[in-house]
Amino acid sequence: MPTVLVVDDQVLIRAGLVSLLNAAPGLTVVGEACDGDEAVRLAGTTAPDVVLMDLRMPGTDGITAMERILARTGTGARAGTGAPRILVLTTFDLDAYVYSALRAGACGFLLKETPPERLVAAIHTVASGDMLFAPTVTRRLIEAYHPGPVPPGTIAPEWDTVTGRERDVLRLVATGATNADVARQLFISEATVKTHLNRAMAKLGLSTRAQVVVFAYETALVTPGGPTALP
Repeated sequence: MPTVLVVDDQVLIRAGLVSLLNAAPGLTVVGEACDGDEAVRLAGTTAPDVVLMDLRMPGTDGITAMERILARTGTGARAGTGAPRILVLTTFDLDAYVYSALRAGACGFLLKETPPERLVAAIHTVASGDMLFAPTVTRRLIEAYHPGPVPPGTIAPEWDTVTGRERDVLRLVATGATNADVARQLFISEATVKTHLNRAMAKLGLSTRAQVVVFAYETALVTPGGPTALP
């Protein structure tokens, strides 16, 4: 049964979310936080499966809280079981804050006007290990807000350890290709695609496919307006 930490600075919204999720079958709220600092503290002590995170909060905002939570993987009651999945709640569907959330490792985002049943389904989706947003949405956000390729000297030195085939896989994944798409285009098995992708992500410290997309744009593996994945 997925456990959830609810983070929102507006007390009425937070209370409504907690009531909704506690009433939903198969979900348990293990804590609620009114700001980023409290979110970091509670994530460490309650070890939720999913953090439902507001972005714009006074003091420590949602992006900073996400970064701190994910950096503390392995703390708390479920030490060693991995970081929680971060599901962002936002007011705008095309927003620089959402881009920053993707870069930091969010697994999905929802508008605050999302119907209750869709919110509950979304929590189950990210708790199971899936991403919530379509690759086209990720690409649209990144093309709108990414600052351009980073200077070569600032790219993580681990990039030099990524093989040519691993870069091919990263490039295709960043255009929105599924593992099956990549396998067809590179004439390899899906298992091999998964192996290359996992190895590359481990080398680069990336935990989500959204982070792969961001990284690919920042290193110019993929460029704005470039080709998309084959259907």
